[in-house]
Amino acid sequence: METTGVVRRIDDLGRIVIPKEIRRTLGIKDGTSLEIFVDKDMVALKKHSSMNNLLHFAEVYVESIYNTIKKDIIISDRDNIIACAGSLKKEYLNMPISSFLEDCIEKSSTIVEKEIKNINIISNKTEICSYVINTIISNGESIGSVIILSSDESVGELEEKTARIASQFFGKHIEE
Repeated sequence: METTGVVRRIDDLGRIVIPKEIRRTLGIKDGTSLEIFVDKDMVALKKHSSMNNLLHFAEVYVESIYNTIKKDIIISDRDNIIACAGSLKKEYLNMPISSFLEDCIEKSSTIVEKEIKNINIISNKTEICSYVINTIISNGESIGSVIILSSDESVGELEEKTARIASQFFGKHIEE
């Protein structure tokens, strides 16, 4: 584990301030949920993702959709690609999402791009394709996205509806 050289005191209410530089580096913003772990004499913090509970389920779900529509499909949380099926799986799985996708999730965007264009799903990697992006919303909060990509033809109504159904399904499943 990397040391920062920063020392902080715990206040009367048991709180500690995480230095701004560390928050910026890790992408921890106001309202970010953190998980707290204890290992012997060490306390560790990790960004919490409500999508983590669905990892295995998401993998099976995207494989089923891919086997039906034969289009690359990707599920992300607010930080990483958590499930992927199709030709991009090995490159994309567990990779951090791009700032473009972060913005889509933050704005709760639904994007349908029928023209074949450049898109950055993960940082430093560009795909040339037509695509659908639907934000996963749970309890009124944007928590991730469902993306369907088509490199050989324009996405259509089937891909739009599939992405919408998947995002609504994951949002409702997390609420329960």
